[in-house]
Amino acid sequence: MTPDTVLDIGQRALEVTTVLGGVVLLPALAAGLLVAMFQAATQINEMTLSFIPKLLVVAAVFVVAGPWMLRVIMSYTIALFESIPDLIG
Repeated sequence: MTPDTVLDIGQRALEVTTVLGGVVLLPALAAGLLVAMFQAATQINEMTLSFIPKLLVVAAVFVVAGPWMLRVIMSYTIALFESIPDLIG
């Protein structure tokens, strides 16, 4: 196993992590921005008002994109396991 192989595995792991994290975090960011604009316009400073919509958006994203996310992480893991013989010998 060469250092290049280790770097390739690490790079692919970071790519998968970034994609899967971005799918969840970007809609939560958008919901937080909309709630923050609503709070600024109405001058309501309730902490739960910003937390509950983001929680609901993240839950909805997991329901909608969960199967796809699971397929992505499973394909990465299966490819990693299948490459073990090549990495060892």
